[in-house]
Order: sequence, then C-alpha cells, then structure tokens
Amino acid sequence: MNILVIGSGGREHALCWKIAQSPLLKSLYCAPGNGGIADVAHCVNMDPSDHMAVIAFCSDHDIDLVIVGPEAPLVAGLVDDLTASGILAFGPTAGAAQLEGSKGFTKDVCAQYDIPTAAYGRFKDADSAKNYIKAEGAPIVVKADGLAAGKGVILAQTLEEALAAVDYIFEGAFGAAGAEVVIEEYMTGEEASFFGLADGNGVLAMATAQDHKAVGEGDTGPNTGGMGAYSPAPVMTEAMCQRVMDEIITPTAKAMADMGHPYKGVFFAGLMITDSGPKLIEYNCRFGDPECQVLMMRMKSDFLPILKAVAEGTLSKHTIVWSDDAALCVVMAANGYPGPYQKNTEIRGLSAAEGTPGTKVFHAGTAYNDGHVHAIGGRVLNVTARGSTVSEAQKSAYTAVDLIQWPDGFCRRDIGWRAVAREKS
Repeated sequence: MNILVIGSGGREHALCWKIAQSPLLKSLYCAPGNGGIADVAHCVNMDPSDHMAVIAFCSDHDIDLVIVGPEAPLVAGLVDDLTASGILAFGPTAGAAQLEGSKGFTKDVCAQYDIPTAAYGRFKDADSAKNYIKAEGAPIVVKADGLAAGKGVILAQTLEEALAAVDYIFEGAFGAAGAEVVIEEYMTGEEASFFGLADGNGVLAMATAQDHKAVGEGDTGPNTGGMGAYSPAPVMTEAMCQRVMDEIITPTAKAMADMGHPYKGVFFAGLMITDSGPKLIEYNCRFGDPECQVLMMRMKSDFLPILKAVAEGTLSKHTIVWSDDAALCVVMAANGYPGPYQKNTEIRGLSAAEGTPGTKVFHAGTAYNDGHVHAIGGRVLNVTARGSTVSEAQKSAYTAVDLIQWPDGFCRRDIGWRAVAREKS
C-alpha cells in the first residue's frame, strides 16, 4: 500500500516508524514531516491546510490510505474532503472531531448522554464567567473552548487566579480558541489516558497511558503539550478499563452516531480516576503526543491493516497484541518552552542515544541543516524506551537522554514517578 501520513511531530514519527515495519507497505510519505521522519518516509513539502494540494498529491501518487495525525486538519475537515474525493482516510470527520474542537460541545454531549464528567458552565463573556466562579469558589478549572495546542487549560487554586485566567483567555491568549470559556469543577484523583479505535460501527479498546502535562518536576508550572508519558497506566486495571468502555466510550460513540457524525478514528479519553470511578476530563480526536510514542513501542501487531480497517469500517475483524513490557517517553524541549524559546540550535549525540538497548528517539521539532540536526520547535525530541517495568524503561530513557548533547534544551527528570513509586512500594 502507498500511505500518506499528515503531520510533523513526534506522534507522526512514531506512526511512520511503526507503519514502516509493515510487510504490506509499498511507499510511505509524510507531509510535511521532520528531520527524524525523513529516515523512514519520504517527506513532502506540503501544507496540510491546503486540502486540494493534499488531494492532488494522493491522486498523483496512488495513495491507498491517508492517516491524519494532528487535530487541526481533522477539525478543519480534511477527512471530509478526502472522502468526498474518493480517498480513504483515517480520522474523524469535522463533525465528529468537535469532540476535541470544542470542549463545550463535549460537555454538552456528556450531559445529554449521562457520561460522568465534572460539573461545568459555558460562557462567552468575562462578567458571566466571573460570576459563575465567584458562586462556585476555588479551586476551579478554566479552559479555552477551542484548540490551544494542549495549553488552554488553567488549574486555578485561588479565586484570584481563576478570575485572572478568565481575563487572560478573553483578552486573546489563545486567539480564536478563547472566544468561549468553559469553567469546570476541580476534580481530584489520578489522571490517566485511555485509547480506543472506532470505525463507525464499534470500538476496539487499545491501551492506557499516563502523561505529564506540567512543564516542571513534581507536576508544577504551566501546562504544555506534554513533557513525557508511560504505558500502561497502573491505575487502569482491567475492571477500570471496562468501566471506561461501558460508561464513557460506548455512550460517546452512540451519541456521535445519533447526531449524524459516526466516529471513525481514535478515541483518546483524558480521565480522572476518582473515588467514585472514572470521569471524563476531555476528549482528543487523534493519538496523543507523546502518548502515541509509548503505544507504538508496545504494539506487537502490524498496525497498517488495523488503520485501514478503521477507515473501511471493518475493525471487528481485527485485534491488537501488546507487549507486556512498559514503555516510557521523556520529552526534550527548547529552553524557555512553553514560553518563548530559541530556534536553530544544534543537537548532537543522537546516534549514541539510540544505541541504548530498547530505546528509540522520535523527532518532533527538528530539521537537518548541513548534515546536522537542529531544533526548530518547542518540544523537540521524544526519548522513548521499553523495559520489563516502568522503572527499567525510565532508567534506559534517561541513560539515552544523558548521551544527547544539547545545552539549549531541557527535560523533566521525574517522568513515570507515580508508577515507579508503586513498583517500589
């Protein structure tokens, strides 16, 4: 098969790396790709927001399946346009992608279908939002409604922080994504991520992970797109996974079908595991980044026919086999991230890092310049390792991190701390 992957991040590198292992693959392209993806796929200098250009490329190169990695092109309707042109695509339509494109939309779906989640309010002006906050008190969660690259969530511990967050969002911190604000009850418990595949007819559970959103060690500082992840998440027992399927994922699939938007693609549920059970924090309509990296490291099955089956609606014929090993990913980011950061800084030592047993370095914000790897983004490298336990995977990942020579970058040194603490207890 000839495959086109859309995207340029670590998630897309992991997908390309996994797809490249399939005996069914003939040619693999990625648009626009990055420095690392170029090792396993033909990188195409093409803007995914130009849907006609993507369609023309697919026609010219006999593309059998397009896999859309990031959320923005999904919300913008790339899958709709590809499908209308007779091109098979993996990912939800724009209507179904509203689950990520609008947090308020998802909260309304939860309310209508009795899906467990935090109490909430939706607001289009600051005064109404502030009045709601004053009535509810703090701590409380303030969110930009739309896509904000994983940074549009503010966990306000005090009333003053919450009120300031409302002004921050409405004053344009997240652009059009902040035209509406969603304010939610502050839930307590342990966060986890649950992944499933849906083909419009049914849902196949995949695996679990736990990510680290905050920029600083000890889960401190502002939220980011993700500073690391590991899989599986120990809090997600078999019984808890079944509850998530029964109480959250299956009702959501029914809701989308009822609304005329049958869901095809990835259900990525961000969860809070509370004393009363799992509650939905939010949905993403694509693989997580860096969660995808740890999932691909653990998956033993050929992923390409499964991705095609999702797009064709024949997923019930497939199962996924997972390694019993754990996988852990450490994100290396440019100094200053998630704020302003310097670009075009050189990175050395990647070959030595990948020489660490069981380790793969997935690229995100990188480019080759005169034969050298340079950092051109905020989150730049995803150092990912497998081990029989999370502790072993963590040790291998940080051994590889320490071989990378990049004085202009940083990482958290505590990725996987919850699971490691469990393993030591």
